[in-house]
Amino acid sequence: VHLHESGGGSVQPGGSLRLNCQVFVRVDRIEKVGWFRQAPGREREVVATIGWGKFGKFYSDSVKGRFTISKDILETEVTLQMNNLQLQDSGTYYCAASKSGWEPFEEWGQGTQVTVSS
Repeated sequence: VHLHESGGGSVQPGGSLRLNCQVFVRVDRIEKVGWFRQAPGREREVVATIGWGKFGKFYSDSVKGRFTISKDILETEVTLQMNNLQLQDSGTYYCAASKSGWEPFEEWGQGTQVTVSS
């Protein structure tokens, strides 16, 4: 499994960004893809996840109602639409895949930077 993120950038509070994660699967099956973020000096946290089969969608309380996770019909791209961005949403966002659908997520992308500042 290989993951590649894109779409980060800088916005003002209240703005929107769209992150994309391209999922390249050769042989291994995956059951879940998630977006995680890490801000300087803070631990990495889960933002949202989406299942490939029996697993549905999950959002952390901090982004619920503002962010939307989705995948394309071919299941080769996972998108995180981020609206009404706030200062605390800044950080490096990572896409990750889980083969079992449970922690830990074994495969990780290189990350993309999101900066929210006024």
